[in-house]
Amino acid sequence: MSRSSKKGPFVEERLMGRITRTSTIFPEMVGHTIAVHDGRKHVPVFISEQMVGHKLGEFAPTRMFRGHSGDRKTEVKRS
Repeated sequence: MSRSSKKGPFVEERLMGRITRTSTIFPEMVGHTIAVHDGRKHVPVFISEQMVGHKLGEFAPTRMFRGHSGDRKTEVKRS
C-alpha cells in the first residue's frame, strides 16, 4: 500500500548514513551501488535515474522461479 501523496515520501532520519530497504530512492543516490538484503543475502543494486521515487526493496528479487513440474516424457515435437 502506498503512502499518501500529501504526506510525502517516507525517509528515515539517518538515511544518508545508513540506507535501509524501506527507504525511498532520492536523486542524491543516483550513481551509487547499495547492498539491499532480500531475506537471504545482500544484493548489490546500482541506482539509476529511472529508480528515483521507488523503494529500495523493489530491486532485490526474493523469489526464484525454477519451472513447473510436469511429465518430462511427453515433449512437443515441432516439424
